[in-house]
Amino acid sequence: MSVRQKKLELIEAMNRARAMEPSSFVPNKLLDTLIERMNLKNDAELCRVLEVQPPIISKIRHRKLAVGATILLRMHEKSEMSIRELKELSTASVH
Repeated sequence: MSVRQKKLELIEAMNRARAMEPSSFVPNKLLDTLIERMNLKNDAELCRVLEVQPPIISKIRHRKLAVGATILLRMHEKSEMSIRELKELSTASVH
């Protein structure tokens, strides 16, 4: 299998995974609320506080990565927001 074929398969797999995500997944509201409540300036500061690499937050913000249990727990620990509130923020509908 060529590199190009592998790349196409990976893109197809990512698109299938994205299609299976709930359409109500709204990461920007979650991330923006965390930044505001923790008195941070931007995503870079949020990365430092949560102790995650910047691409993780970027992928979450651009809906390429769902908020997993590990990062959700870290958000809870660092922000002192309830897990329920964090989950509600990530699934809030956009109007």
